[in-house]
Amino acid sequence: MNFRQLALKNIRGNWHQYGAFFWSSVFSVMIFYMYSSFIFHPDVINGKMPGASQIREIMIVCDYVIMIFSFFFILYSMSAFFKSRKKEFGLLTLFGMTKGQIRWMVLYENVIISILAISAGIGIGALFSKLFFMGLTQLLKVDSPIAFVIPLPALLFTAAGFFLLFLSITLLTLVKVGRSQIIDLLKASKQPKKPPVYSIWLALLAFCCLGAAYYMAYHVTIRSFIVYFLPVVFLTVLGTYFLYTQGSVFILGRLQKNKSFYYKQTNLLTVAQLVFKLKDNARLLFMVSILSAVVLSASGTVYVFLKDTRNQILENYPQSITFTEVGLNSHRVIDPEILKRTLKEENQEIEYEIQLAGIPVTADVLRFGKVTEVTLFLVSEEDYNVQAKRMNKQELSVDPGNAAYVYPYKEINDKIFKDDEQIQARLNGKIESIVVRQQLNGSPYPTQYEISNLLVMDKDAHKKLMSETPDEEKSVIYGYELVNWESSLEAVKKLKALVPESKEFNFTARVEQYQETKQLMSLTLFIGIFISFLFFIASGSMIYFKLFTEIEEDQEQFRALNRIGMSDEEMKRTISKQVGIIFFLPMLVGILHTVFAMKALGNILVSNIWSYAAVVLLIFVVMQTVYYLAARRSYIKRILQGAAQ
Repeated sequence: MNFRQLALKNIRGNWHQYGAFFWSSVFSVMIFYMYSSFIFHPDVINGKMPGASQIREIMIVCDYVIMIFSFFFILYSMSAFFKSRKKEFGLLTLFGMTKGQIRWMVLYENVIISILAISAGIGIGALFSKLFFMGLTQLLKVDSPIAFVIPLPALLFTAAGFFLLFLSITLLTLVKVGRSQIIDLLKASKQPKKPPVYSIWLALLAFCCLGAAYYMAYHVTIRSFIVYFLPVVFLTVLGTYFLYTQGSVFILGRLQKNKSFYYKQTNLLTVAQLVFKLKDNARLLFMVSILSAVVLSASGTVYVFLKDTRNQILENYPQSITFTEVGLNSHRVIDPEILKRTLKEENQEIEYEIQLAGIPVTADVLRFGKVTEVTLFLVSEEDYNVQAKRMNKQELSVDPGNAAYVYPYKEINDKIFKDDEQIQARLNGKIESIVVRQQLNGSPYPTQYEISNLLVMDKDAHKKLMSETPDEEKSVIYGYELVNWESSLEAVKKLKALVPESKEFNFTARVEQYQETKQLMSLTLFIGIFISFLFFIASGSMIYFKLFTEIEEDQEQFRALNRIGMSDEEMKRTISKQVGIIFFLPMLVGILHTVFAMKALGNILVSNIWSYAAVVLLIFVVMQTVYYLAARRSYIKRILQGAAQ
């Protein structure tokens, strides 16, 4: 028997371990190839595909992420395989095989697996790249479908990149084979384990770190996000690490002292083994928990932005079409009558229209210890309340001589003016003293213009100032809400063609912003789904590897328990609990982290996003459950086979 035959036989004999690693690698190669096939697509490189350049840049970043993640995943997998086969290597050494021959055998095995994984990944990737291109065609809204091609650079880049990755990690792993002594290899699975110890102070530190991180995430706002972000991430990572290395032993130790629970049925065996398993696997569970939290938070954020896009656009663009003009009845941007006629020609019905006339003024405001000049738009209380009522916003009641300030964005809760602050507004070449009594956040008028900062005055005072101000120094906000605004893109394009090209003319349409944002979020989600699946499969595979790394030790324990009368059903129940905790504990910790991340996102958006976030979490739970059931079935089968011997 030569090395190649021996390597093939070893792969077949250890397929229960290699299987999860092989298919995870295949999935990585498949995604990498599909992204690369778009990156190197002739139409993308030649610029024949509108809007593809930005997507190409995103996919290049994703390829880097896949390669970096694959490096650590394969490195961990190879290390796990080596640890599980130490006894096998010791026996081969005892029978006369040299360390150099063992290295060649392992090299053959890994080269065979890498070639098979790369070939299968590229083959499946090429098979599904047509569907991938069809999905991108719909999202990019290009006129003709993206042509199905198998770019040679993408094929070579994927094959060479992953082969070098497999080879380099294999060579790193072989160093361990050379350094190990025969006695260490043979006794690897017989090494006695020391009772797990913990520090009560580090366990408390874990709970304090997580509690502080959750508290900050719960109360974060758009203004405090930058300040809180790094501390929250640091405390969450530190708290999670000590939760597994210290907190898990502390909690299980408390359960062991609870006699009514500990001596009930098979709880004694389950808890006693979990004390060692959780301590031994603390780093793995820590990494899986953080990885799950990152994937869930990223996926949830993109999905929330996609589903909440309409609400956010409606908030920032209260009217379907808006524009501002300097001067009453100047109509330098577009004549309202021409606009209405054009909309009618395009079968667009106007639900309502607004014309908010006011006076732009400037005032000095102290912000962050610095005096800043801001532009305010003086409008009438009566005009403001008409639109506020229509938009279900808070109406204002302003006393004579006073004013209320309306900040455009509801997400920001900063107080621009102090209560009862007197400002000096500059208008008509003179100074007008105005007392600001209150502030509201979130305007029923457009938020994207310089005159979006409204200063609402009582009707009589505003009328007096309007009469004293020349018409050419006044401004008007025009707004038109359409019945079917989501289908108004062609009408908007026709209207924009009538607007003179000038930076001073502000003409915006909700449908354009909505389509652009929705397309970007849809593309990001479409691309990110594959990365999320990759991370999910890889994290589940790492837990799977760890279970089978320790399977010989578990087989011996259950073999002994079987001899003293433990039934197969009791063993299945015990194994199910242990495997379930190993699989679901990092999932629950990751979900808990994600819940607070979504709470922070909801605070920033000032929106209820839980229905959207729940969809992502539910999908993850279902997928993890399926993975658990498959791993549990395979693990129980192997344990019972070993226990029966």
